[in-house]
Amino acid sequence: MLGLDLTGMIAEANRTLTRDQSIRLEDFMRRRLAGEPAARILGSKEFWGLPLKLSPATLVPRPDTETVVELALEMLRADGVAGRSLRIADLGTGTGAILLALLSELPAAQGTGTDISAEALETARDNAARLGFSDRAAFVRCDYASALSGPFDLIVSNPPYVRSADIATLAPEVRDHDPLAALDGGADGLDAYRALIAQAACVLAPAPFWSWRPGRTRRTKLKL
Repeated sequence: MLGLDLTGMIAEANRTLTRDQSIRLEDFMRRRLAGEPAARILGSKEFWGLPLKLSPATLVPRPDTETVVELALEMLRADGVAGRSLRIADLGTGTGAILLALLSELPAAQGTGTDISAEALETARDNAARLGFSDRAAFVRCDYASALSGPFDLIVSNPPYVRSADIATLAPEVRDHDPLAALDGGADGLDAYRALIAQAACVLAPAPFWSWRPGRTRRTKLKL
């Protein structure tokens, strides 16, 4: 709201707020006390060091999801292909967090993010544009990979996995503010996995030479 980080707030502790700033700060305080996440109030969240805009149609990116990025990069770097012109698909992209994080680390890669929500895709496109990835990121409205044509070298996703009966038990910050469609994984939490794995298998590139070497186990490139 004031454009100040913690150091700035300490340095300007005696600063007098304008009337508009005071009103806005009081509104923020009421919303936070009511359980709304700080990221929702501010409208953005950092992921992999990237500032990402949020919208009501997108999840707030979680630090735990960075493990998907870490594992994908670890595999690509171990195989010596991180510098190649890879094609990446992020199924159910939301804010574009995973896809944009990977593009930030893989300067030769191209990526496609999909989402069933038009609002989520608008948010992801805006994030890609602000971060300078518009020329390497495309976004398609569809259910996971249903409208994609391959081949893709790497497919990533963070689909909904909460069992329907467990939604009510989630923390209010999640239950009341994250979109239900991004949380509810069906009766056993696996509905999204059944759909996307079958679709992804149709657009995943055949295993190239770098994924198979004598004396080692063949790697799968589908990271969920």
